[in-house]
Amino acid sequence: MTDAAPDRPVFIEADHVSWTVQDADAVAKFYIDVFGAVELFRMGPLDAADIPTGADGRDWMASHVNVPGARLTLIMLKLTANLNFQLVQYDKPADRTATLPRNCDWGGHHLGLKVDDVEKAARYLAAHGCTPMEIIDITEGPLAGKKNLYIQDPWGHQLELVD
Repeated sequence: MTDAAPDRPVFIEADHVSWTVQDADAVAKFYIDVFGAVELFRMGPLDAADIPTGADGRDWMASHVNVPGARLTLIMLKLTANLNFQLVQYDKPADRTATLPRNCDWGGHHLGLKVDDVEKAARYLAAHGCTPMEIIDITEGPLAGKKNLYIQDPWGHQLELVD
């Protein structure tokens, strides 16, 4: 395959998905205990006030994560064989919001996970504090015979289970 733009880098594969969460320790514990995730590493708390400013006068957090004055903790999990899952907890700035976007809102998102049995996964996750929607039983089109389920973890983060 020829590259139409020789200056375009090669995008090899996904490295991780990142969620900003209210309590990284609690969310990590849930995904470790319930999903079998493995903690790879953690960093922080890292506070812009403790890191020297750059040559341009901006603090490290402004220059690197576009959040001036931030204080954050990061936990990286291996959620599945092909997915690292980063949890980031911001303790500063004070004006951050705590409202999760709905699926229809700009920035709305969900994490899709393939499972061996959607109904079994729904029962298991509901028993562990998740809130399932109704299973989508697909009977027509290119996905006929498949089942999908939207479910929220105990903090309201959206997941989609697919078989």
